Amino acid sequence: MTAPQHHEQLALLKSDVRTRRPRPSTGPASSAPVAEVLVDLPLAHLNRSFDYLVPAALHERAVPGCRVKVRFSGRDVGGFLIARRDESEHPGQLASLRTVVSAEPVLAPEVRELAGLVADRYAGTVADVLRLAVPPRHARVEAETPPVPVAMPLLTPDALGTGWSGYAGGAAFVTRLVAGDSPRAVWTSLPGETWPSRLAEAAAATAASGRGSILCLPDARDVARVDTALTELLGPGHHVVLTADLGPAARYRAFLAVVRGAARIVVGTRAAAFAPVHDLGLVAIWDDGDDLYAEPRAPYPHAREVQLLRAHQRGCALLIGSASRSVEAQALVESGWAVAVEAARSTVRERAPQVHVT
Repeated sequence: MTAPQHHEQLALLKSDVRTRRPRPSTGPASSAPVAEVLVDLPLAHLNRSFDYLVPAALHERAVPGCRVKVRFSGRDVGGFLIARRDESEHPGQLASLRTVVSAEPVLAPEVRELAGLVADRYAGTVADVLRLAVPPRHARVEAETPPVPVAMPLLTPDALGTGWSGYAGGAAFVTRLVAGDSPRAVWTSLPGETWPSRLAEAAAATAASGRGSILCLPDARDVARVDTALTELLGPGHHVVLTADLGPAARYRAFLAVVRGAARIVVGTRAAAFAPVHDLGLVAIWDDGDDLYAEPRAPYPHAREVQLLRAHQRGCALLIGSASRSVEAQALVESGWAVAVEAARSTVRERAPQVHVT
């Protein structure tokens, strides 16, 4: 018999020893460890908030209004953290937040409440409404240095009300805005009226009382006209434009300026009705009968109805203006909820174009 042959073991390849990355502390936050989260799911039976545990590592960044990622039904989904609490009513064990996408509080409490009102009004879900209200995040824009707020110029009520003096109740409407009141008016403009200037004066009168404004227009062309009127009246830096045509970065930059309080006047199309303006004092809409105000995405809200809900919710002033009054606006006047601001019949005839038949 021959001795068994022994084969040499092959040398292993040289490599660094791989170690598992240390995980952050999995313990709950020391205070308010329960997070109430609205998950971004359009299903009607999930149209409510869910409780999650806030890990200690996310305690500082998990602020109300921020975007988060959570585990739901076996997958990661986005959502908004709307509140922090000490306890949960859920009897079982809570799952933890996966991550805080951004600590920027982009969902204001009043906008969240408005989204619930709109969802109830149109039989939709809050998640669908929030997709219309809060634009997608743009990380590079968040990292930019925020603009410094510009001091508002001092304008007297007489100067602001001059253009409204041709309407019964027009000058009084502007005076009440300056005084901090919240009148509700349906305004029928005169033929040939420079209506962008009138809207700018209403926003300036509201700003004189330390409050913000939202001016909704049907399309980008009308937005540009009001944008110009506001710049001529107040100067640059006092308002922002919110339209889908701006592009992701510019739209999110304007949105953050409103969230952070750098801009108190918003001019835009139908999505601007949800703008998180601080100390909102006036919501205004021009030509509310235009079909462009009807949102083509679920739950299909109309900008006029959103503004009516917001005026009722916040107790702010409302102005519905047009060259010809819509049926819905007339119903508000006849119900007594809003007053008519219009010129005398003789003035309308003087301003109307003459038609000669030969």
